[in-house]
Amino acid sequence: MVMQCEPIDRCISALKAERDYDEVIFTSPDGERFDQHIANELSLKGNLIILAGHYKGIDQRVRDHLITREISIGDFVLTGGELVAAMITDAVVRVVPGVIGDEQSALSDCFQDDILAAPIYTRPADYKGWKVPEILLSGNEAKIRNWELEQAMERTKRLRPDLLDKE
Repeated sequence: MVMQCEPIDRCISALKAERDYDEVIFTSPDGERFDQHIANELSLKGNLIILAGHYKGIDQRVRDHLITREISIGDFVLTGGELVAAMITDAVVRVVPGVIGDEQSALSDCFQDDILAAPIYTRPADYKGWKVPEILLSGNEAKIRNWELEQAMERTKRLRPDLLDKE
């Protein structure tokens, strides 16, 4: 089963009659691979339409004439693109200024600089003999930032070396 052209066209046309849209995105396994850079880019757009694929997809004419961008979240197929649309929405919205209380927090998340985040710790400094690294207790912000960068790079090399191979 394929989603038909006419109802999709009518829906998108009705939405566009109310306001301008910067992108009409179709969730598709053969779209470009979604990542943090795309989330950041989309967060700067005014309005987005995300069309969630379902069944075998949508009529190719919709893709050819109405869709401005196709996005995939990976090399696998789901029963529908609704979860993909929700994931894209969440990743985009959280980097829109004002959405998260601490905007700097979103800018220091994993993948913002193509590396994983450093390990994080809370209080107490010693729990069951499990200790927070001494450098984090030093109060020396420059040394802490350097340690965090070193840890992030080490974790990225170990867990996701593919991130470092990007050009």
